[in-house]
Amino acid sequence: MFEELLVTARDNALIDPGLHIWTWEVAMYLFLGGLTAGIMIFAALMTLRNKEEVAPFATMRLALLAPIVLSIGMTTLFLDLEHKLFVYRFYTSFQITSPMSWGAWILIFIYPISILQIFSTLRSGFSPLALFVDRSSIGTLALDWCERYRREIAMAVIPFAVVLGIYTGILLSAFGARPFWNSGVLGVLFLVSGMSTAAALVVLMARQRSEKELFTWIDVILIAAEIGLVALSLISLASGSGQHIEALQSIMGGPYTYVFWVLFVGIGLLIPLLLEILDLSGVSKSLAMLAPVLVLIGGYALRQVVMDAGQESTWTNYSTQYSSELLQRLRESE
Repeated sequence: MFEELLVTARDNALIDPGLHIWTWEVAMYLFLGGLTAGIMIFAALMTLRNKEEVAPFATMRLALLAPIVLSIGMTTLFLDLEHKLFVYRFYTSFQITSPMSWGAWILIFIYPISILQIFSTLRSGFSPLALFVDRSSIGTLALDWCERYRREIAMAVIPFAVVLGIYTGILLSAFGARPFWNSGVLGVLFLVSGMSTAAALVVLMARQRSEKELFTWIDVILIAAEIGLVALSLISLASGSGQHIEALQSIMGGPYTYVFWVLFVGIGLLIPLLLEILDLSGVSKSLAMLAPVLVLIGGYALRQVVMDAGQESTWTNYSTQYSSELLQRLRESE
């Protein structure tokens, strides 16, 4: 074991003095991708459980949000690309060992199946939009077919949505060079977090009290599961190698401690969990609508802190020295 001192003349604000490539655009994509997965899962489950009367918004209208939310997420991801004109190259091949290749092709299937899910409830959920689609014979045939096979479409949606939700975590955990991400729990954690944010969104947008209560109960269960998964992830890092333990220090007294424990765990999990329990018990309803907002904030904070802390974690620490004077001398000699 020996140490090396690397002196460099490169001038890249994203690399020097420390590696930090992915910024908020990728975190937003991961957040909105998980939210889309949760939206599709709940819309499908409510259809399969025949919850039209108890949860009319989730059953009839929620699915319409899926392609909208996903498109916003895809836009932020596009903004992060360095060579935007080459994005089509994701679809010129399929690399079975590449998580990004899997993700690109998963999104190709998500869009059409989400449209089928929307069409299956469009007439009952958004009749003005359905009238527009019904103007053409092809549109009428599409709506008729989707309504006839509504349950089959819902069953097909669930595995695709689950894969989408898990993929947002696997995209990070597959990077073995980053100890903080190197956990098998991350994919499931991101899926559960995505479902929790989707449940919070329903609570915010639904009008019927029975539906709000149903999804508040669902969110309580999901938040409890999320807390358990976070604990497992931290235990996994704490019982790992020296590099895993070192990576864990970034949220245990390191630079990301505040964001993780205060913004994510405290504001994004524990406080909304308490507010939702108080709401369901009838003790306090005045702050009931604050809980889902905090859940959404916590969902994004999770992706941001995991992404940032992971990028700074490494297996090999090189002591680097960035020299602006050396750069200036190099330029003067050219």
